[in-house]
Amino acid sequence: MRKPQACPAPMPLLDWAPPLARQLRHGRRPVFIAGGIGLALIGLAASLDFAIQPAPRIVWNASASAPIGLWRIHPNTRLRTGDMVLANTPETVRQLAARRRYVPANVPLVKRIAARDGDDVCAIGREIFVNGRPVAKRLSHDRAGRLLPGWQGCELLHDGRLLLLMDGPDSFDGRYFGPIDEDAVIGKATPLWLR
Repeated sequence: MRKPQACPAPMPLLDWAPPLARQLRHGRRPVFIAGGIGLALIGLAASLDFAIQPAPRIVWNASASAPIGLWRIHPNTRLRTGDMVLANTPETVRQLAARRRYVPANVPLVKRIAARDGDDVCAIGREIFVNGRPVAKRLSHDRAGRLLPGWQGCELLHDGRLLLLMDGPDSFDGRYFGPIDEDAVIGKATPLWLR
């Protein structure tokens, strides 16, 4: 009778292969999961940067309608009548200003708050009134002879509506495009250095 043959002893060079393959399969899983989470977080951060653009903190105003120079912007500051602010204008106004080369479409304006909640603002003919007082005049044409936009009528400001005006009639501001929403204000502007 023959003795049953024992299984051959595993060869040392190949003995490590199956356990190592198993370890690598299980060891890679956390790496892939962590990598996937990392990529997802990077994508989320990038999309949030586009959705929630950081507000500018310092701007250079090159428009002659407000003092030319460097302005510091204070977002999330309580606004009062008389404050200088950095604000975006409505899309149609931005496009008109860009076409006429007053200011590029993506550049917000430095302007003064002339009226806010509770104030009655009117545009009658070429004059702007706040609470019955004449506060500004407007031109019918710009320096190139093009007809300027104008709004007519009265509005009692509420729900965060503002009228932005500067001193000169050639300032492209609320005298031409009317009141705007306070949401369009990026922040209060204080001068750092003026020319």
